[in-house]
Amino acid sequence: MFLHKHPYPPFLFPGATRMIVGTLPPPRFSQGQLKPGDVNFCYGSRDGQLWPILDTIFNLNLTFETSDKAVEERKQFLIDRGIAICDIVASARRKKIDASDLGMKEIKLRNIIAYLREYSNIKTLLFTGGNSLNGPEYLFRKHIKEHGLSLKTVSEEVPRIYEFELDGPCRTIRTVSLTAPSGAANRAVGSMEAYKAIKAVRPEFNTFDFRVMQYEPFF
Repeated sequence: MFLHKHPYPPFLFPGATRMIVGTLPPPRFSQGQLKPGDVNFCYGSRDGQLWPILDTIFNLNLTFETSDKAVEERKQFLIDRGIAICDIVASARRKKIDASDLGMKEIKLRNIIAYLREYSNIKTLLFTGGNSLNGPEYLFRKHIKEHGLSLKTVSEEVPRIYEFELDGPCRTIRTVSLTAPSGAANRAVGSMEAYKAIKAVRPEFNTFDFRVMQYEPFF
């Protein structure tokens, strides 16, 4: 089986107030086999939509290429906005070399709770996916259960919002389960009533536009 290790350390800094939490980038990032247009940084796949979404929301005019410039643009944006990144999966094994969360076996998790204790300004976790098997929210629920913690529902509307108390009532952390910024999630977006309602009025509206609309209030 292929051992799929996360190629990037967590991007954390004292001023962070929010933290993006995903799983693993495509295996080629761990193998050093980037494609033209990939950015050698978190969520840098040319097929991924997180950075194009943020580029649209903030009019960043980001560079989409395999260069140091592209990496530094993203790091500076994150620092300016107080956004950290710490994907929850440290490594996993795969029979098939692809980016599917479902295909991950023998998953080893990062200690997100320890990072939250170290970086005490973080108040919000932004999951790039929900509670489906091996998704970020699903794995986080498993992780915090080991610490005697659980999520309390704030809103069951997509994106679903939960909260938990860390080390007592003085620190409440909110989690937001965003629709995954990947093409694989487009079918799920297309089936959402909120999406279909807008699409009926605005035929040009697409799944990317929907994600921009969903992500903007939380970034």
